[in-house]
Amino acid sequence: MKRTALSVLLFSLLLLATPAFSQSGPPLIDTSVNTERARQQEMSQREYQLRNVTNQPAANTDRRKIQALMAQTQEDFETILNRHNEFARVLTATKALDYHSISEAAEEIRKRATRLQTTLALHEPAKEKNETKEPEEINDTQLKKELTTVCKLIRSFVTNPMIETPNTVNADDLARARHDLESVVQMSMQIKRDANKLLKPSN
Repeated sequence: MKRTALSVLLFSLLLLATPAFSQSGPPLIDTSVNTERARQQEMSQREYQLRNVTNQPAANTDRRKIQALMAQTQEDFETILNRHNEFARVLTATKALDYHSISEAAEEIRKRATRLQTTLALHEPAKEKNETKEPEEINDTQLKKELTTVCKLIRSFVTNPMIETPNTVNADDLARARHDLESVVQMSMQIKRDANKLLKPSN
């Protein structure tokens, strides 16, 4: 099976998690499944399989692989959405930040986003990276800015036309999806580092 065909099929899966935003405060993402879109996705998957059956043993193997990848991709995608919503709630809460929980959530976002890069063939092309300066002081204000940034990046990724309408291919949308996902990976790493620094008692 060609990688591009598999990527299109997996992109179609992401229709099951259409984002919806609130009007005030950091917007949450609606992770509920749209029944009609789920039915359409199932029909598309069956049609794809029927068109590509050449010999039964190979077809069965491919089908199992596709199903496993689709299940993994949906789990990764929904986990990122759920962690996004956790961060959005943190930003509106009045209680003290839980650095340990933020660090764990950031690491899970990084892990899931990194796997999506591979599964959906969305690694950004290698390029020279500019050195970034560490903030002089890590505090709650800085950490909240980082949480806000990663939430914006996640929303930008999940609302990309390539995600919402996976049968369309646009070079600009593809480049933005790759950039946003890589930025999610990098920012989640930064959040984890800074949350861990705040966890350590000052000397």
